[in-house]
Amino acid sequence: MTDPLHAELLELAREAARRAGELLRDGRPADLEVAATKSSPIDIVTEMDIAAEKLITGLIAEHRPDDGVLGEEGGSTAGTSGVRWVIDPLDGTVNYLYGLPTWAVSIAAEQDGETVVGVVAAPMRGETYHAVRGGGARATGAWEGERTLTCRPAPPLDQALVSTGFNYVAEVRTHQADVARRLIPLLRDIRRGGSAAVDLCDLACGRLDGYYERGLHPWDLAAGDLIAREAGALTGGRPGERPSWDLAVAATPGVFEPLQRLLEDFGAWRD
Repeated sequence: MTDPLHAELLELAREAARRAGELLRDGRPADLEVAATKSSPIDIVTEMDIAAEKLITGLIAEHRPDDGVLGEEGGSTAGTSGVRWVIDPLDGTVNYLYGLPTWAVSIAAEQDGETVVGVVAAPMRGETYHAVRGGGARATGAWEGERTLTCRPAPPLDQALVSTGFNYVAEVRTHQADVARRLIPLLRDIRRGGSAAVDLCDLACGRLDGYYERGLHPWDLAAGDLIAREAGALTGGRPGERPSWDLAVAATPGVFEPLQRLLEDFGAWRD
C-alpha cells in the first residue's frame, strides 16, 4: 500500500507537471528567444523555462509551503518538512527552442534525501511517466488507462541500443564524442535524444537498452532515475557509486555492468 504522504506528493507532482507541460506546449511564442545562457553560449534558458518553473514552485508553495525546492532556473528554497522537490521545468531546452518534440517537465520529491516520487511529462508525445519508490513505474499515453513499465530483457551488449548526451562545453563534448566513437563498434547503435529525463523514461518503457551521460545535475536525473529503477533497470555512476555529475549510467540488468565497465575503461567520467 502506498504511503499516504507519497500518494499526496505524487498527486501534486502529476498536477504540476500537467500544468507546466500545457503551458510549455500551448504557450510557446512563435518568436521564442533565448533569455540567458549558462555553462556556454549554447547552454540556454528561455523565457518559458522560467515561466514553467514559477508555475511549478508556486503550486507546490500553495499546497506544501514547508517543503524545500531545488529548481534548475534558480527557484531554490530550504524547507523544514523533510521533503524537497527537485525540478527541471524544461528538460531539452534546445529541442524546445528549435521546435523538436523531445522535451519534458521533470519533477521529483525527496524525503530525507531519498527520491520517493518521480514524474516526467512529455507533452509532445502525449505521455506522462511516474513512479513511487517501491511501487513500480507507470505511464499514461495514447493507450487506454495506465501502463505498467518494464524495461526490456537484456540483449548481448553488441545488440544493445544505448542513448547518451553531450555537454555544452566544447572541450568536454569533444572527449564525449571520442568515448562514443569507441563504444559504437561494440553496440547495436547509439542515440542522442537531447533530454536525459526522456531517455531514462524510454529505458523504463523498453525503447532503449541503456543510457549514459556525464555532466548531469540532480534535476536532470532525479525523476527519470527513479522511474527507470522502478521499471527494473539498474542505475549508478562510476563503479560502486551513485549517479552523479561525473557519470550517470542506467541500463537493463545484463547490459548495465558491461556498459559501466567500458565507460570506466574509456574514461567517460573525465573532462
